Amino acid sequence: QVQLVESGGGLVQAGDSLRLSCTTSGGTFSTYAMGWFRRTPGKEREIVAVISTSGGNTYYADSVKGRFTISRDNTKITVYLQMNNLKLQDTAVYYCAARRQAGAGLVYTMVSQYDYWGQGTQVTVSS
Repeated sequence: QVQLVESGGGLVQAGDSLRLSCTTSGGTFSTYAMGWFRRTPGKEREIVAVISTSGGNTYYADSVKGRFTISRDNTKITVYLQMNNLKLQDTAVYYCAARRQAGAGLVYTMVSQYDYWGQGTQVTVSS
């Protein structure tokens, strides 16, 4: 059973940066495509960024393009989300997700495509 643990959330001001980390256990990290999703009260969980097993392919939500960067270190079994120039609307609980990659270079953009989820970490951006 794969377990995911997020860290790095917190309270910041608009324009600040944060880096989220998600460390895995119980599986072969290098075979899992990874993703970051977020949820705000009253809304469905939405994609933020996803990355293929090698890190060669990524996908970003339009709302975070140019500000957020997803990366992974397979030797540290960790995926990161570097968030720069944070905005009020980035306030959410951020979740890390994993699934086995079915084909080389694939990324998965839908919540339903992921099998494993972390507990989430709160990011709050204030003015």
